[in-house]
Amino acid sequence: MLLKVLMVLAAALAALLAVAWLKLRGPDIPYATLEARYAARGPALVELPDGVRLHYQVAGDPSRPAVVLVHGYGDSFTSWEGWIPVLAADYRVYSIDLPGHGLTRAPQGYRLSAEGLVEVVDAFASALALPRFAIVGNSLGGGVAWQYALSHPERLSALVLVDAAGWPMPPPKNLPLAFRILQYRAGRWVLAHIDNRPLIEEGLRKDVVDPAVITAAFVDRWAELQRAPGHRAILMSPDLGSFASASESRLAAIRVPTLVLHGEADPLIPLASGRRFAAAIAGAKLITYPQVGHLPQVEIPAQSARDVATFLGGLAP
Repeated sequence: MLLKVLMVLAAALAALLAVAWLKLRGPDIPYATLEARYAARGPALVELPDGVRLHYQVAGDPSRPAVVLVHGYGDSFTSWEGWIPVLAADYRVYSIDLPGHGLTRAPQGYRLSAEGLVEVVDAFASALALPRFAIVGNSLGGGVAWQYALSHPERLSALVLVDAAGWPMPPPKNLPLAFRILQYRAGRWVLAHIDNRPLIEEGLRKDVVDPAVITAAFVDRWAELQRAPGHRAILMSPDLGSFASASESRLAAIRVPTLVLHGEADPLIPLASGRRFAAAIAGAKLITYPQVGHLPQVEIPAQSARDVATFLGGLAP
């Protein structure tokens, strides 16, 4: 009798798990669907080494100085939409999608690392024959940007770090659930196969001071772009240590004009991190924003973009 009860319970549990899986699973969304939905000016794609087909959007006069915008983990070129009207008035602005993000296509087995992404940015700049350019990076993209300034200083006219990753630090106390799950192999497998929209929404709302800036459409876009073919597997693969390798001695080698922007209420990367970047990079200028979290380009796009434009405009030609 006990065996029958156990078998019934096991069958019931299996059925519940099957229903839950059917509800949570998120199949890939074809690139063509995502391009039609989110690449307003049509997809611009460039073939790079190692099978990466990088997507970017460009705005502004081709004769103007170039600015390359690099988003953070899980984000995309759309993060910078609020900056484009301001910067494109005086600059040729390229907002790129890193491998595993947005509309960029990468081969199966691609793994994220700071060193690899630095070379992706350099291959992009070379493919488009960009002259010296300013690089701007937010969060993980900031980690790519300052390491690019170390690896390829001759290519840069300026460096802008926006709540940039880089300093080794313990996880924040209020770490979003998705990042906690990422710490476990089984968790990464689950995240690579389900629709992560609820987790994305929870994380984004924790990232900012005013959750109203995180609209349903904003979350939908994040979640759907992460379901591009192959993206979730790549997002589960980062070598996070390569993005947390900053030190005063390394950063002292940066000589390019540098602006550091940081939200004072950033729950992921504390203000102390931005201050350390500004102190370690010779001549760096620091601007902090009260009541702003991890995404100044989303929370206060006009003000943060004007600060970048003013900084770039004040540099010697």
